[in-house]
Amino acid sequence: MELVRQVQDEFGLAPALAVLGLPRSTWYYQAQRASYAERYAALRRPLEAIARTHPEYGYRRVTTELEARLGRTVNHKVVQRLHQHWELPLLRHTHVPRPSALRHLLIESGARANLLAQLDMVGPLEVLHTDFTELVYATGKAELMALVDHTSKVVPGWAIGVHGDTEVALRAWAAAKRWLHRHRWPLEGLIVHHDQDPVYTGYGWTGQLLLQDHARLSYTLDGCRGNTEMESFHSRFKDENRSLLLDAANLAELVRIVGQRITYYNHRRRHSALGNQTPMEFIRGLRPRR
Repeated sequence: MELVRQVQDEFGLAPALAVLGLPRSTWYYQAQRASYAERYAALRRPLEAIARTHPEYGYRRVTTELEARLGRTVNHKVVQRLHQHWELPLLRHTHVPRPSALRHLLIESGARANLLAQLDMVGPLEVLHTDFTELVYATGKAELMALVDHTSKVVPGWAIGVHGDTEVALRAWAAAKRWLHRHRWPLEGLIVHHDQDPVYTGYGWTGQLLLQDHARLSYTLDGCRGNTEMESFHSRFKDENRSLLLDAANLAELVRIVGQRITYYNHRRRHSALGNQTPMEFIRGLRPRR
């Protein structure tokens, strides 16, 4: 399929299919299948999480659970088709690892795990929101993780990788730390708010932030619905830059474009919540907390 895509503009679809021995019907079926998966790409992570948490669920109960998590209706036929496309039934038969010590602590803490919800007021650069989101570009997909300040809306750090894993998360955090140091904002006591994705409950992430950098971790109790600031950022960023992202020819080009757009977001994009200032204008008008 990928070879055909690379040469069809130059040689035409029919010759490309003939040389590779790929039936036309297979080409159109796979193209339609890929398009369907891209349309519902946002459902992949919650469906995978449900498959691991509730391995005994069929697609009908998965649909009910998915609707409860998303807060909206999803057609059960869509869930059934996505299950088959992403081979999610295989996950239902894999061994579920034993919960880590941190996972046990989160369960015991309940609502107290959400530090953000316990704050009456949030000052600038006191709480950073973060999560992964999928970016689609000309030849593939990648995962973006950005950290966004709750109050100033500035993005002090971000990173992109093929997969949303700990390595990408720690690169984004390292970038945020450099930014904070450069602008003389303290790191100790900073709250980082996110969901309970395995990356954010794993030892790589928690060991770095809690033990080495003395930051504080805050966890949502209901997935992305408890992290609305991050969801809003993802929605705006992808909507405003969709055509630019789709023009990226490769991962390196995508990284360059995202870097340019986040610089624009920080320095030139005005926010009504900030009195129509840019995030950096807002930050420059403040004194770093001690």
